[in-house]
Formats: sequence, C-alpha cells, structure tokens
Amino acid sequence: MSRSPYEKNQILTVTITDLGSEGEGIGKVDGFPFFVKGAVPGDVAEIKVTKTAARMAYARVECLLGSSPNRIDPLCEVAGPCGGCNLQHYSYEGQLAFKQNKVKNNLMRIGGIEKEYLEKIMEPIIGMNDPGEEPWHYRNKAQVPFGKNREGKTICGFYAGRTHSIIPQTTCALGVPENEAVLDAVLKYMEECGAAPYDEESGKGLIRHVLIRKSRAYGQLMVCLVINGKKLPGQEHLIERLRGVPGMYSVSISVNREKTNVIMGSSYETIWGEATIEDRICLCEETKETARDGTETTLWKETENGGVIYRISPLSFYQVNPVQTQKLYSTALRYADLKGEETVWDLYCGIGTISLFLAGKAGKVYGVEIVPQAIEDAWANARRNGIENAEFFTGAAEVVLPAFYEKHRNDTSVHPDVIVVDPPRKGCDKACLDTMILMQPERIVYVSCDSATLARDVKYLEVRGYHLIKVRACDMFPQTTHVETVCLMSRVEGK
Repeated sequence: MSRSPYEKNQILTVTITDLGSEGEGIGKVDGFPFFVKGAVPGDVAEIKVTKTAARMAYARVECLLGSSPNRIDPLCEVAGPCGGCNLQHYSYEGQLAFKQNKVKNNLMRIGGIEKEYLEKIMEPIIGMNDPGEEPWHYRNKAQVPFGKNREGKTICGFYAGRTHSIIPQTTCALGVPENEAVLDAVLKYMEECGAAPYDEESGKGLIRHVLIRKSRAYGQLMVCLVINGKKLPGQEHLIERLRGVPGMYSVSISVNREKTNVIMGSSYETIWGEATIEDRICLCEETKETARDGTETTLWKETENGGVIYRISPLSFYQVNPVQTQKLYSTALRYADLKGEETVWDLYCGIGTISLFLAGKAGKVYGVEIVPQAIEDAWANARRNGIENAEFFTGAAEVVLPAFYEKHRNDTSVHPDVIVVDPPRKGCDKACLDTMILMQPERIVYVSCDSATLARDVKYLEVRGYHLIKVRACDMFPQTTHVETVCLMSRVEGK
C-alpha cells in the first residue's frame, strides 16, 4: 500500500487554489493535495500537517504569508472552533461563487450532465444581497445543548466541529438577537432550581437542549426545553423568567430519555402560552432595475397575494431562513408552471409549506410526509388559510406513493401532472423514484438540500425518461458550505 510522501507535524508552504465541499482550502505541493482548515482561495500559507493518507493530507494554517483578497475578519469570536459555520472568513461574493460551482460540479461529476449544456440552463445563485438584506442573523431556529465545563459550571453553547464538546456561547452571528435573553433566562433558572445539565457519557442530568424559534412575520417566540425526565423542578420560575423576554408566546417541554444524537423527543407538552406559533410566507417576483450608469440590480419583491400562514410546533420542519425561503418556494412554483387545473403531488411535504403555495395555482394537491405531527399541522394550515383542494397522507413517500398508485392505477383524475419533491439529505428512495416514473408526470420539480444526492437522483431520472431543463441554487445558509437547489425535469415523449 502506497504511503503519503509527507509526515504528520511537517511544516510546508502552500498556495490555496480551491475550496473543498466542507469549506477547507485546497492547495497542492508538488501535485499532492492538502486540505487546509481555515484557508481560502488566494491565501499563501505556512501549514502544519495534521493527518496523512495515501492520496491526500490534512493540515491547519500556522501563519499566513499572503492573504486572499476574499479573506475577511469573522463576525463571531468563536467562528474558528465552532462547528456551526465554517465560511465566516470568506467574503460573501466568494461564498456564492463557491456554492454555485459546488452544485454545478456535482451535477457534472455525479449527475453526468455535460458542462456546456449545464452552463446554458443553470440560473445565477439566489443570494442574500438585495438592498436591506444581510447574510447574518437569519436563522429563525436554534437548538442549543447544555453541559458542564471542566470546573463543573453549567454552560450552553454550540458544538466544536466534528465533536460534542460545547463551546460556551449565548450569542450567535446567525441567530436572532432574542436567543441570548432566552439562554440567559434558562441558565439562571437552572442555577436557582438546581436543574442539572445532561451528561452524554453517564446519561444523567436533566436539561439536554433548548429549542428556540421565532416568527419573522409576527415576532412570536417559542421555547422548548428537551429534558431527560418527566418534569421540571420549579417550573413556575422558568416560566416567570421566560415571560420577561419580549415576544414570548409559547413555552413547552419535550421528554427525550434515549441515549441518542436525536435532539427532540417524540412529543411535547405546552407548559405556558400557546402550543404553536404562526409565521407567514409570501411569494416573490424577481425583477431587474437599471441605474443611470447602466448597472443592473436584481431585486426580489413580495407579491400582493397576502401569502400563506403556517402553524409551527416544536416538532415541525420549517425552513430556517425565512427571507430566502420565499425566494426558494417562488422559484419552485415558477418551475412547476401551473395553469390552474393540474394535479400535483408534493412528496416530503412537512407542514405543507410548499403544498399550500401549489394549491393556490393547481386543481388538486396531495402531500405526503412521514411525521404524523407535521401532517396534523399541514391539515390545520390548510384550514387556517381556507384551502380546500389539498389532501395529506401520513407515511414514508416510498411506501405511500406506490400503494396509492397501485390502488388508483386506472383513475386518471389522481395521476399527477407535476410532482414536487423536497427530500432529506439522503435524497429520494429508489422505490419513490420508480413510482414517480410509472406515474409519468409532465414535470418533476426537485428541491434539494444536498446537491450530491440531487445529482445522483437526476442521473437516475435522466436515463428513465426525464430531462433536466432548469437549475438554480439558493443560498439558504450563508456562512456555511450548505446550499439549497431547485431543478426542473421534464418528461421526454416516447421514453
């Protein structure tokens, strides 16, 4: 077996030319690639080798000999060790270019889409760069773990990269400002009432995580404590402190006594206020404005349709970036190209976020989601908005869709004109894809949070009668390497 020509702890000089999928700078020494944490394209750095393999090595920056023009100072003081975001040191323009190329390269390398064709159909990435927007404090959701430091003091914060070691922090450059007041209130309550933080190794302790959600449209705050027990000691003291946070609307607990990395329990109990909060998402239209000097600016403007109001529980899946969600869903709806009479299936529909937008433009919408609480919310959201042409099914898409197709094989009224999918990172199950192909919708709109599994599924559909027509990336997660993508695939006649 071949060995690396370099050794651990060796000091080298490298010029960074690219970024890896996890945000590491990539540079080569005599053709041998190094993945360097904290480096960006354009940096010239002295690096220290941390790990070697036969075909690559990993390193960290010892000192910068020359800085990239795209290198900036991180806004957060713990941006380096924190595992929450890994691109704060890279300019936003650089981040957008990286994400556009990430999607493009995955569709070429994994999806088999030819470069020349992809460059024709791929639209510019949607960033948070409209006037009045900034790629900070956009997250409407935080899940914060609790523990103890080496001195035995209770702390909360965020996990260091690739570990479960907590970096003490009550503020976050990506989260809403109210998070700090909520976390301070919980820490003071724990001190007053002797509520111990959870210890992963022993399985003892009470407070595991705190979930915080905020409604952008109405300013409502939700707090849910995930606990390793049946109840909270001195619960009234916690409620009193949290009620003092402006916008507090819902306080609940969720019991999780399993030794697992899953954060939330399977249910929750409201201990003060409402069981849910509400938010509103509006459709947007993309316009271009030309200044006197001829420069063109792209703007997203909300349409005047009033939007859709959603009920959100602690267990609901709801996109974390409300500004970009409006742009993402508006793009998906544009790709669906609905005229008013179509039958549409929305797979992995969650609480009906996309389904209810589709219902406003289609004849009938069927939504499928595996989480029962999400389907309950989807039905409630349909009633809340007076939408009567949406129907929801509980179950895995790869189970529900084939069973429904088999039962209604000869009923053309329920066969889809359009299928919309928004699966988890693992992408669509093969059984789901095969049934979609059997149902022969004219168009498939694929919304993805992982462009690698998207590309895999695009390739599967390409050889089975569907052709990629449009692609657009959307930066839902600034300061991180993650990117959302929307694809339109159209059925090829005769295949």
